Amino acid sequence: MEVDEAIPAEARGETKRFRAKRDAILAAAADVINEQSAKGMTFADVAQRVGLNTTSVTYYFKRKEDLAAAAFEVTLDRLDAMLDEAQREGTPEARVARYLEINMARLARIRREEEKDFAILSDLRAMEGEVRQRLMLRWQQVFRKARSLWGSDGSRAQTDLCGARAHVLLENTFWLPVWLARYELDEYTRVGARLMDVFRSGIASPADRWAPQLLDLQHDESEPGREAFLLAATRLINELGYRGASVQKIASELNVTKGSFYHHLDAKDELVIECYKRSFDIIADAQRLSEDLSGNQWQRLTSVIATLLDFQFSEKGPLLRTTALSGLPPRVRTTMIDRSNRIARRYAGMLSDGIAEGSIRAIDPLIASQTMMAMQNAAFDMRKWASTMPRERAIALYASTIVFGLFDDRVLEG
Repeated sequence: MEVDEAIPAEARGETKRFRAKRDAILAAAADVINEQSAKGMTFADVAQRVGLNTTSVTYYFKRKEDLAAAAFEVTLDRLDAMLDEAQREGTPEARVARYLEINMARLARIRREEEKDFAILSDLRAMEGEVRQRLMLRWQQVFRKARSLWGSDGSRAQTDLCGARAHVLLENTFWLPVWLARYELDEYTRVGARLMDVFRSGIASPADRWAPQLLDLQHDESEPGREAFLLAATRLINELGYRGASVQKIASELNVTKGSFYHHLDAKDELVIECYKRSFDIIADAQRLSEDLSGNQWQRLTSVIATLLDFQFSEKGPLLRTTALSGLPPRVRTTMIDRSNRIARRYAGMLSDGIAEGSIRAIDPLIASQTMMAMQNAAFDMRKWASTMPRERAIALYASTIVFGLFDDRVLEG
Protein backbone atom coordinates (compact mmCIF):
# COMPACT_ATOMS: atom_id res chain seq x y z
CA MET A 1 0.00 0.00 0.00
CA GLU A 2 1.40 3.40 -0.93
CA VAL A 3 2.54 5.76 1.82
CA ASP A 4 1.10 9.28 1.90
CA GLU A 5 4.19 11.47 2.24
CA ALA A 6 2.03 14.42 3.34
CA ILE A 7 1.42 12.71 6.69
CA PRO A 8 4.15 13.45 9.24
CA ALA A 9 6.71 10.67 9.60
CA GLU A 10 5.88 10.11 13.26
CA ALA A 11 2.25 9.54 12.30
CA ARG A 12 2.69 7.35 9.24
CA GLY A 13 2.37 4.11 11.12
CA GLU A 14 5.33 4.07 13.49
CA THR A 15 3.05 4.09 16.54
CA LYS A 16 0.63 1.33 17.48
CA ARG A 17 -2.04 3.87 18.33
CA PHE A 18 -1.88 5.45 14.88
CA ARG A 19 -2.01 2.07 13.13
CA ALA A 20 -4.91 0.90 15.27
CA LYS A 21 -6.95 4.03 14.58
CA ARG A 22 -6.17 3.89 10.86
CA ASP A 23 -7.18 0.22 10.74
CA ALA A 24 -10.42 1.03 12.55
CA ILE A 25 -11.20 3.77 10.00
CA LEU A 26 -10.51 1.37 7.12
CA ALA A 27 -12.74 -1.30 8.67
CA ALA A 28 -15.54 1.23 9.12
CA ALA A 29 -15.07 2.42 5.54
CA ALA A 30 -15.36 -1.18 4.32
CA ASP A 31 -18.68 -1.54 6.18
CA VAL A 32 -20.01 1.66 4.61
CA ILE A 33 -18.85 0.65 1.13
CA ASN A 34 -20.54 -2.72 1.47
CA GLU A 35 -23.77 -1.08 2.58
CA GLN A 36 -23.85 2.06 0.45
CA SER A 37 -21.11 1.70 -2.23
CA ALA A 38 -17.88 3.70 -2.43
CA LYS A 39 -19.61 6.62 -4.12
CA GLY A 40 -22.22 6.74 -1.35
CA MET A 41 -19.66 6.68 1.47
CA THR A 42 -19.18 9.88 3.47
CA PHE A 43 -16.49 10.91 5.96
CA ALA A 44 -19.25 11.71 8.44
CA ASP A 45 -20.65 8.16 8.36
CA VAL A 46 -17.20 6.59 8.73
CA ALA A 47 -16.26 9.00 11.53
CA GLN A 48 -19.43 8.22 13.47
CA ARG A 49 -18.69 4.48 13.37
CA VAL A 50 -15.27 4.92 14.96
CA GLY A 51 -16.19 7.65 17.42
CA LEU A 52 -14.29 10.45 15.70
CA ASN A 53 -15.23 13.74 14.12
CA THR A 54 -14.89 14.28 10.39
CA THR A 55 -11.77 16.42 10.76
CA SER A 56 -10.01 13.61 12.60
CA VAL A 57 -10.68 11.21 9.72
CA THR A 58 -9.20 13.68 7.22
CA TYR A 59 -5.98 13.60 9.26
CA TYR A 60 -5.54 10.01 8.05
CA PHE A 61 -7.13 10.34 4.59
CA LYS A 62 -7.37 13.76 2.96
CA ARG A 63 -10.03 12.84 0.39
CA LYS A 64 -12.93 10.40 0.36
CA GLU A 65 -11.43 8.82 -2.76
CA ASP A 66 -8.19 8.15 -0.86
CA LEU A 67 -10.09 6.37 1.89
CA ALA A 68 -12.09 4.24 -0.58
CA ALA A 69 -8.92 3.34 -2.49
CA ALA A 70 -7.16 2.35 0.73
CA ALA A 71 -10.11 0.14 1.72
CA PHE A 72 -10.00 -1.57 -1.69
CA GLU A 73 -6.25 -2.06 -1.32
CA VAL A 74 -6.84 -3.84 1.98
CA THR A 75 -9.20 -6.22 0.17
CA LEU A 76 -6.68 -6.84 -2.62
CA ASP A 77 -3.91 -7.39 -0.05
CA ARG A 78 -6.09 -9.95 1.76
CA LEU A 79 -6.93 -11.76 -1.47
CA ASP A 80 -3.25 -11.81 -2.38
CA ALA A 81 -2.35 -13.33 0.99
CA MET A 82 -5.08 -15.98 0.78
CA LEU A 83 -4.01 -17.01 -2.70
CA ASP A 84 -0.34 -17.12 -1.61
CA GLU A 85 -1.29 -19.50 1.18
CA ALA A 86 -3.36 -21.66 -1.15
CA GLN A 87 -0.52 -21.74 -3.69
CA ARG A 88 1.66 -23.66 -1.21
CA GLU A 89 -0.44 -26.79 -1.76
CA GLY A 90 0.86 -29.37 -4.21
CA THR A 91 -2.02 -29.78 -6.69
CA PRO A 92 -4.67 -27.54 -8.30
CA GLU A 93 -7.44 -29.35 -6.42
CA ALA A 94 -5.65 -28.97 -3.07
CA ARG A 95 -5.01 -25.27 -3.79
CA VAL A 96 -8.64 -24.53 -4.58
CA ALA A 97 -9.76 -26.52 -1.52
CA ARG A 98 -7.36 -24.53 0.67
CA TYR A 99 -8.51 -21.19 -0.77
CA LEU A 100 -12.14 -22.12 -0.08
CA GLU A 101 -11.25 -23.33 3.42
CA ILE A 102 -9.53 -20.01 4.19
CA ASN A 103 -12.61 -18.11 3.00
CA MET A 104 -15.04 -20.25 5.01
CA ALA A 105 -12.92 -19.75 8.15
CA ARG A 106 -12.84 -15.98 7.52
CA LEU A 107 -16.62 -15.80 7.10
CA ALA A 108 -17.08 -17.84 10.29
CA ARG A 109 -14.93 -15.33 12.21
CA ILE A 110 -16.99 -12.47 10.77
CA ARG A 111 -20.21 -14.24 11.80
CA ARG A 112 -18.82 -14.61 15.34
CA GLU A 113 -17.91 -10.88 15.25
CA GLU A 114 -14.24 -11.72 15.77
CA GLU A 115 -13.26 -9.99 12.53
CA LYS A 116 -14.56 -7.30 10.18
CA ASP A 117 -15.37 -7.99 6.55
CA PHE A 118 -13.29 -6.35 3.85
CA ALA A 119 -14.70 -4.03 1.19
CA ILE A 120 -16.35 -5.75 -1.76
CA LEU A 121 -14.78 -4.80 -5.07
CA SER A 122 -17.98 -3.94 -6.92
CA ASP A 123 -17.14 -0.22 -7.16
CA LEU A 124 -13.57 -0.67 -8.34
CA ARG A 125 -14.42 0.49 -11.87
CA ALA A 126 -16.26 3.53 -10.54
CA MET A 127 -12.98 4.96 -9.24
CA GLU A 128 -11.37 7.55 -11.48
CA GLY A 129 -8.03 8.57 -12.95
CA GLU A 130 -4.72 7.24 -11.66
CA VAL A 131 -6.37 5.65 -8.64
CA ARG A 132 -8.59 3.55 -10.87
CA GLN A 133 -5.66 2.49 -13.04
CA ARG A 134 -3.64 1.45 -9.99
CA LEU A 135 -6.49 -0.54 -8.45
CA MET A 136 -7.41 -2.25 -11.73
CA LEU A 137 -3.78 -3.27 -12.20
CA ARG A 138 -3.77 -4.77 -8.70
CA TRP A 139 -7.00 -6.63 -9.49
CA GLN A 140 -5.47 -8.04 -12.69
CA GLN A 141 -2.52 -9.29 -10.64
CA VAL A 142 -4.88 -10.98 -8.18
CA PHE A 143 -6.76 -12.58 -11.06
CA ARG A 144 -3.54 -13.92 -12.61
CA LYS A 145 -2.51 -15.32 -9.24
CA ALA A 146 -5.87 -17.08 -8.95
CA ARG A 147 -5.42 -18.48 -12.46
CA SER A 148 -1.99 -19.81 -11.49
CA LEU A 149 -3.64 -22.14 -8.94
CA TRP A 150 -4.00 -24.45 -11.95
CA GLY A 151 -0.35 -23.98 -12.98
CA SER A 152 1.33 -21.66 -15.45
CA ASP A 153 2.20 -24.05 -18.28
CA GLY A 154 -0.11 -25.16 -21.07
CA SER A 155 -1.64 -24.31 -24.41
CA ARG A 156 -3.65 -21.18 -25.21
CA ALA A 157 -6.83 -23.25 -24.84
CA GLN A 158 -5.70 -24.41 -21.40
CA THR A 159 -4.93 -20.82 -20.38
CA ASP A 160 -8.40 -19.73 -21.55
CA LEU A 161 -10.00 -22.50 -19.51
CA CYS A 162 -7.95 -21.67 -16.41
CA GLY A 163 -9.00 -18.03 -16.78
CA ALA A 164 -12.65 -19.06 -16.72
CA ARG A 165 -12.02 -21.29 -13.71
CA ALA A 166 -10.25 -18.52 -11.77
CA HIS A 167 -13.04 -16.06 -12.48
CA VAL A 168 -15.80 -18.45 -11.40
CA LEU A 169 -13.87 -19.40 -8.25
CA LEU A 170 -13.33 -15.78 -7.21
CA GLU A 171 -16.91 -14.77 -8.01
CA ASN A 172 -18.30 -17.68 -6.01
CA THR A 173 -16.31 -16.67 -2.94
CA PHE A 174 -17.51 -13.07 -3.38
CA TRP A 175 -21.12 -14.34 -3.66
CA LEU A 176 -20.81 -16.63 -0.62
CA PRO A 177 -21.77 -14.06 2.06
CA VAL A 178 -25.09 -13.38 0.31
CA TRP A 179 -26.43 -16.92 0.74
CA LEU A 180 -24.27 -18.33 3.55
CA ALA A 181 -26.26 -16.25 6.05
CA ARG A 182 -29.12 -18.74 5.69
CA TYR A 183 -27.02 -21.47 7.33
CA GLU A 184 -26.15 -21.92 10.98
CA LEU A 185 -22.55 -21.32 11.96
CA ASP A 186 -22.02 -24.96 12.89
CA GLU A 187 -23.00 -25.95 9.33
CA TYR A 188 -20.17 -24.02 7.70
CA THR A 189 -17.86 -27.05 7.54
CA ARG A 190 -20.53 -29.10 5.77
CA VAL A 191 -21.39 -26.24 3.43
CA GLY A 192 -17.72 -25.82 2.52
CA ALA A 193 -17.38 -29.53 1.81
CA ARG A 194 -20.53 -29.57 -0.38
CA LEU A 195 -19.37 -26.48 -2.26
CA MET A 196 -15.96 -28.02 -2.85
CA ASP A 197 -17.71 -31.15 -4.13
CA VAL A 198 -19.34 -29.04 -6.86
CA PHE A 199 -16.03 -27.33 -7.64
CA ARG A 200 -14.30 -30.71 -7.80
CA SER A 201 -16.71 -32.71 -9.94
CA GLY A 202 -19.43 -30.38 -11.21
CA ILE A 203 -23.07 -31.39 -11.61
CA ALA A 204 -22.74 -33.77 -14.57
CA SER A 205 -23.16 -37.51 -14.28
CA PRO A 206 -20.32 -39.57 -15.88
CA ALA A 207 -22.31 -40.18 -19.09
CA ASP A 208 -23.33 -36.54 -19.67
CA ARG A 209 -21.98 -34.57 -22.63
CA TRP A 210 -22.21 -30.87 -23.43
CA ALA A 211 -24.85 -30.45 -26.16
CA PRO A 212 -27.16 -27.59 -25.14
CA GLN A 213 -29.96 -26.06 -27.21
CA LEU A 214 -30.14 -22.26 -27.22
CA LEU A 215 -33.57 -20.98 -26.22
CA ASP A 216 -35.40 -18.11 -27.91
CA LEU A 217 -35.66 -15.26 -25.41
CA GLN A 218 -37.30 -12.80 -27.82
CA HIS A 219 -40.39 -11.00 -26.55
CA ASP A 220 -42.52 -8.02 -27.56
CA GLU A 221 -41.86 -4.66 -25.88
CA SER A 222 -44.78 -3.33 -23.88
CA GLU A 223 -43.41 0.22 -24.29
CA PRO A 224 -41.37 1.21 -27.38
CA GLY A 225 -37.83 2.25 -26.50
CA ARG A 226 -37.99 1.03 -22.92
CA GLU A 227 -35.89 -2.09 -23.59
CA ALA A 228 -33.07 -0.03 -25.15
CA PHE A 229 -33.25 2.36 -22.22
CA LEU A 230 -32.97 -0.39 -19.60
CA LEU A 231 -30.22 -2.14 -21.57
CA ALA A 232 -28.10 1.04 -21.71
CA ALA A 233 -28.68 1.64 -18.01
CA THR A 234 -27.77 -1.96 -17.15
CA ARG A 235 -24.50 -1.73 -19.06
CA LEU A 236 -23.49 1.51 -17.37
CA ILE A 237 -24.45 0.33 -13.88
CA ASN A 238 -22.45 -2.87 -14.44
CA GLU A 239 -19.46 -0.82 -15.55
CA LEU A 240 -19.59 2.03 -13.04
CA GLY A 241 -21.72 0.80 -10.16
CA TYR A 242 -25.05 2.18 -8.99
CA ARG A 243 -23.62 5.48 -7.75
CA GLY A 244 -21.20 5.89 -10.64
CA ALA A 245 -23.85 5.55 -13.35
CA SER A 246 -25.50 8.95 -13.13
CA VAL A 247 -28.77 9.86 -14.82
CA GLN A 248 -26.79 12.24 -17.05
CA LYS A 249 -24.43 9.45 -18.17
CA ILE A 250 -27.32 7.09 -18.92
CA ALA A 251 -29.11 9.80 -20.91
CA SER A 252 -25.89 10.61 -22.80
CA GLU A 253 -25.39 6.93 -23.64
CA LEU A 254 -28.76 6.97 -25.38
CA ASN A 255 -28.26 10.48 -26.78
CA VAL A 256 -31.41 11.73 -25.05
CA THR A 257 -32.12 14.45 -22.49
CA LYS A 258 -32.48 13.90 -18.74
CA GLY A 259 -36.13 14.72 -19.26
CA SER A 260 -36.47 11.61 -21.41
CA PHE A 261 -35.13 9.59 -18.49
CA TYR A 262 -37.96 10.80 -16.28
CA HIS A 263 -40.43 10.00 -19.05
CA HIS A 264 -39.59 6.34 -18.50
CA LEU A 265 -38.97 6.34 -14.74
CA ASP A 266 -39.62 8.62 -11.76
CA ALA A 267 -36.35 8.12 -9.88
CA LYS A 268 -32.97 6.44 -10.11
CA ASP A 269 -33.84 3.78 -7.52
CA GLU A 270 -36.78 2.85 -9.70
CA LEU A 271 -34.40 2.55 -12.64
CA VAL A 272 -32.21 0.00 -10.84
CA ILE A 273 -35.29 -1.93 -9.71
CA GLU A 274 -36.56 -2.06 -13.28
CA CYS A 275 -33.13 -3.19 -14.53
CA TYR A 276 -33.13 -5.98 -11.96
CA LYS A 277 -36.67 -7.00 -12.89
CA ARG A 278 -35.65 -7.12 -16.55
CA SER A 279 -32.66 -9.34 -15.72
CA PHE A 280 -34.57 -11.64 -13.38
CA ASP A 281 -37.41 -11.94 -15.89
CA ILE A 282 -34.94 -13.01 -18.60
CA ILE A 283 -33.50 -15.73 -16.34
CA ALA A 284 -36.98 -16.90 -15.33
CA ASP A 285 -38.06 -16.93 -19.01
CA ALA A 286 -35.12 -19.19 -19.86
CA GLN A 287 -36.00 -21.53 -16.99
CA ARG A 288 -39.65 -21.70 -18.13
CA LEU A 289 -38.80 -22.18 -21.80
CA SER A 290 -36.53 -25.11 -20.93
CA GLU A 291 -39.54 -27.02 -19.61
CA ASP A 292 -40.80 -27.39 -23.19
CA LEU A 293 -37.61 -29.11 -24.35
CA SER A 294 -37.61 -32.84 -24.88
CA GLY A 295 -35.03 -34.89 -23.02
CA ASN A 296 -33.94 -34.94 -19.40
CA GLN A 297 -33.16 -32.32 -16.77
CA TRP A 298 -29.47 -32.29 -17.72
CA GLN A 299 -30.39 -31.17 -21.23
CA ARG A 300 -32.83 -28.57 -19.94
CA LEU A 301 -30.43 -27.20 -17.34
CA THR A 302 -27.46 -26.95 -19.69
CA SER A 303 -29.68 -25.24 -22.27
CA VAL A 304 -30.62 -22.57 -19.70
CA ILE A 305 -26.95 -22.09 -18.76
CA ALA A 306 -25.82 -21.84 -22.40
CA THR A 307 -28.65 -19.46 -23.32
CA LEU A 308 -27.89 -17.06 -20.47
CA LEU A 309 -24.14 -17.12 -21.14
CA ASP A 310 -24.84 -16.44 -24.81
CA PHE A 311 -26.98 -13.50 -23.69
CA GLN A 312 -24.22 -12.19 -21.41
CA PHE A 313 -21.55 -12.45 -24.13
CA SER A 314 -23.70 -10.89 -26.88
CA GLU A 315 -24.96 -7.44 -27.83
CA LYS A 316 -28.34 -8.41 -26.33
CA GLY A 317 -26.85 -8.47 -22.86
CA PRO A 318 -26.07 -7.98 -20.15
CA LEU A 319 -27.95 -9.01 -17.06
CA LEU A 320 -27.58 -6.57 -14.19
CA ARG A 321 -24.71 -7.51 -11.87
CA THR A 322 -25.62 -8.12 -8.26
CA THR A 323 -22.82 -5.70 -7.38
CA ALA A 324 -25.37 -2.89 -7.88
CA LEU A 325 -27.16 -4.09 -4.75
CA SER A 326 -24.78 -2.18 -2.47
CA GLY A 327 -26.16 1.16 -3.66
CA LEU A 328 -29.81 0.36 -3.05
CA PRO A 329 -31.88 1.19 0.04
CA PRO A 330 -31.97 -1.83 2.42
CA ARG A 331 -35.66 -2.59 1.82
CA VAL A 332 -35.24 -2.65 -1.95
CA ARG A 333 -32.00 -4.64 -1.67
CA THR A 334 -33.77 -7.30 0.39
CA THR A 335 -36.56 -7.53 -2.19
CA MET A 336 -34.05 -8.04 -5.01
CA ILE A 337 -32.12 -10.70 -3.07
CA ASP A 338 -35.43 -12.50 -2.39
CA ARG A 339 -36.13 -12.59 -6.13
CA SER A 340 -32.61 -13.91 -6.76
CA ASN A 341 -33.18 -16.64 -4.18
CA ARG A 342 -36.44 -17.68 -5.85
CA ILE A 343 -34.59 -18.13 -9.13
CA ALA A 344 -31.88 -20.12 -7.33
CA ARG A 345 -34.55 -22.34 -5.77
CA ARG A 346 -35.94 -23.04 -9.23
CA TYR A 347 -32.48 -24.15 -10.30
CA ALA A 348 -32.35 -26.30 -7.17
CA GLY A 349 -35.65 -27.90 -8.18
CA MET A 350 -34.32 -28.72 -11.64
CA LEU A 351 -31.18 -30.18 -10.08
CA SER A 352 -33.24 -32.27 -7.62
CA ASP A 353 -35.37 -33.66 -10.46
CA GLY A 354 -32.21 -34.44 -12.43
CA ILE A 355 -30.68 -36.26 -9.46
CA ALA A 356 -33.88 -38.31 -9.07
CA GLU A 357 -33.86 -39.34 -12.75
CA GLY A 358 -30.09 -39.96 -12.79
CA SER A 359 -29.13 -37.27 -15.32
CA ILE A 360 -27.49 -35.06 -12.65
CA ARG A 361 -24.83 -36.20 -10.21
CA ALA A 362 -25.84 -36.47 -6.54
CA ILE A 363 -24.90 -33.03 -5.18
CA ASP A 364 -26.42 -30.55 -2.75
CA PRO A 365 -28.91 -28.82 -5.07
CA LEU A 366 -29.29 -25.67 -2.95
CA ILE A 367 -25.55 -25.06 -2.87
CA ALA A 368 -25.04 -26.01 -6.52
CA SER A 369 -27.82 -23.61 -7.54
CA GLN A 370 -25.95 -20.72 -5.91
CA THR A 371 -22.77 -21.58 -7.84
CA MET A 372 -24.86 -21.32 -11.02
CA MET A 373 -26.20 -17.93 -9.95
CA ALA A 374 -22.66 -16.66 -9.32
CA MET A 375 -21.43 -18.01 -12.67
CA GLN A 376 -24.19 -16.50 -14.82
CA ASN A 377 -24.06 -13.21 -12.93
CA ALA A 378 -20.29 -12.80 -13.30
CA ALA A 379 -20.11 -13.72 -16.99
CA PHE A 380 -20.62 -10.08 -17.98
CA ASP A 381 -17.07 -9.33 -16.85
CA MET A 382 -15.71 -11.97 -19.25
CA ARG A 383 -17.06 -10.43 -22.47
CA LYS A 384 -13.62 -9.34 -23.63
CA TRP A 385 -12.25 -12.82 -22.93
CA ALA A 386 -15.19 -14.38 -24.79
CA SER A 387 -14.67 -12.10 -27.80
CA THR A 388 -11.26 -13.69 -28.48
CA MET A 389 -12.82 -17.00 -29.55
CA PRO A 390 -15.98 -18.34 -31.21
CA ARG A 391 -19.00 -17.67 -29.00
CA GLU A 392 -19.92 -21.35 -28.76
CA ARG A 393 -16.40 -22.11 -27.53
CA ALA A 394 -16.50 -19.37 -24.90
CA ILE A 395 -19.85 -20.60 -23.60
CA ALA A 396 -18.62 -24.19 -23.36
CA LEU A 397 -15.41 -23.25 -21.54
CA TYR A 398 -17.11 -20.93 -19.07
CA ALA A 399 -20.02 -23.28 -18.37
CA SER A 400 -17.68 -26.23 -17.85
CA THR A 401 -16.48 -24.72 -14.57
CA ILE A 402 -19.72 -25.69 -12.82
CA VAL A 403 -21.05 -28.27 -15.27
CA PHE A 404 -17.96 -30.52 -15.18
CA GLY A 405 -16.04 -28.95 -12.30
CA LEU A 406 -12.84 -26.95 -12.04
CA PHE A 407 -10.45 -29.81 -12.86
CA ASP A 408 -12.06 -31.71 -15.76
CA ASP A 409 -10.56 -31.00 -19.21
CA ARG A 410 -13.09 -32.87 -21.32
CA VAL A 411 -14.45 -29.61 -22.71
CA LEU A 412 -11.09 -29.09 -24.46
CA GLU A 413 -11.67 -32.30 -26.40
CA GLY A 414 -14.81 -30.92 -28.06
